[in-house]
Amino acid sequence: MSTAQRAPVNRPSALDMLVLRERITVEQAQSITQAALAKQISPVAELLSSQIVSPRELAKTLSSALACPMLDLSAVSKSQLPRDPVFAAFQQKFHVLVLARRSNRLLVASADPSNREAEAAIMRVTNLAVEWVVVEYDKLPQPTADASKTASDLIAAQIPEPSQDLLDTGTDTFDFESVIEEQDALATEQAQTEIDNAPVVRFLQTMLDRALKEGASDLHFEPYEARYRVRLRIDGALREVANPPNYIKDKLASRIKVLARLDISEKRVPQDGRMKLKMREGRVIDFRVSTLPTLFGEKIVIRILDSNVTKLGIDALGYEPEEKQRLMQAIGRPNGMILVTGPTGSGKTVSLYSCLNILNRDSVNIATAEDPSEINLPGVNQVNINEKTGLTFAMALRSFLRQDPDIIMVGEIRDIETADIAIKAAQTGHLVLSTLHTNDAPATLNRLRNMGIAPFNIASSVILITAQRLVRKLCPACKAPQALPSPALLEAGFKSEDIDGSWKPYAAVGCPQCNGGYKGRLGIYQVMPITEAMQRLILQDASQNDIAEQAQREGIRTMRQSGLLKVKAGLTSIEEILGATND
Repeated sequence: MSTAQRAPVNRPSALDMLVLRERITVEQAQSITQAALAKQISPVAELLSSQIVSPRELAKTLSSALACPMLDLSAVSKSQLPRDPVFAAFQQKFHVLVLARRSNRLLVASADPSNREAEAAIMRVTNLAVEWVVVEYDKLPQPTADASKTASDLIAAQIPEPSQDLLDTGTDTFDFESVIEEQDALATEQAQTEIDNAPVVRFLQTMLDRALKEGASDLHFEPYEARYRVRLRIDGALREVANPPNYIKDKLASRIKVLARLDISEKRVPQDGRMKLKMREGRVIDFRVSTLPTLFGEKIVIRILDSNVTKLGIDALGYEPEEKQRLMQAIGRPNGMILVTGPTGSGKTVSLYSCLNILNRDSVNIATAEDPSEINLPGVNQVNINEKTGLTFAMALRSFLRQDPDIIMVGEIRDIETADIAIKAAQTGHLVLSTLHTNDAPATLNRLRNMGIAPFNIASSVILITAQRLVRKLCPACKAPQALPSPALLEAGFKSEDIDGSWKPYAAVGCPQCNGGYKGRLGIYQVMPITEAMQRLILQDASQNDIAEQAQREGIRTMRQSGLLKVKAGLTSIEEILGATND
């Protein structure tokens, strides 16, 4: 398919994304749309004129939602921009700014990359694909009223393709890749020889081997203007491990995309895939691959999915005895909903699979829906969500309920439809396990309420909520006692009776056996059963603070209090706990 024939990417509108990110309400979006139609202006212009969100907040939200890079236009010189009346017409009609041409693509700055009309017009007129960069609305050159008609006429003429002289404006063109290409051309013969002797395949194999050897969870391949770096996430912290020559970035990206069965010709939109490789020591490892278009090439993150983590039992995860007892009582119930909450990378999946591993018996039917399944557990029916084909969490849940399940695990509750089906399943004789993204256990109840779930449905279905974080463990070979005054310990959250001299906090030191004084990670947890008192508060639509106070009365530790127990036990440092629980 040629560039001209390719259809614009079907994205949600800017207002839809703001609603999904809870920046505006549905009612506000509808009001803004109606006002924009009445004034014959764009919804984004009306949104910003209403001052509900700022131009910078809008740009940051759309950049995150669309995975588009964000650019500060104040750093771009007008003399570096390509001069073309067609590009000026786009600026007048659609309030965008053409920054440069990259081969068969145009780099275009816009405050609203979801504008399909603008993308379709630019592709039709220039016969080039559009690569969006998000900028702040008020930093774009403002269109002039007297140029509007001229701009519309010029675009309507559907010029087949701008002249090469106008598109290629020489070295003054604002081309983000020109510096890289010049450096590539001037690369020394020695550097080129090193690449020839250690090809991309071998380099990638070396990085994967090193990641497995050092216990990394993720590999990051990151291109920048004048350098290329590889980082490993080890025990939750990123560490730079290699700086290969910049000019291998495309070959390396293509190699990874081939292994993950991704489209190597598509570099404008993010892609997700998986690969299974047999490593040198004979282990077969699954990897999840995510690509992201950035200003200077595709950033690629590879997550290592090692099924051996399912061999970890509940005891190895770091639950305190009473927390473990509450969890075991909950998973022993025949029905109800158990929610595990925490940020990305906090170990929610491992916690869920540790529970499933206990429940996995020949006498029960277990089904899971995930995006994607990261851990393979024999005896469990695992389904990968694929929204492109229409296989959503909600559709998978409906299908599960027709498959006579006993236990259902939903990777994440993202919307009210999924939440509603999961709650009904929990109310009708099924044990449902799932995750949410909230800071602590009491906030989870409010999150469900804000999604539109009725209080009586929450009270009658949710039986336990576990909030968790992962913190780094101190290296036992080099940790050292840390002399901290009593005021500092009290400020951290310890009670005066805890500071009795029977224990000492430890600090990270660092040795050849660890990573900066830390080795491995453990969880800190807030395990909150939904008691009858909690149910009454939920039915009264009580605030998050009221629920938190009731949890304290029932002896439920906060995340900070749970973490301080690990400090007293000498397992981690106060700095780690303060950093992980500073909500």
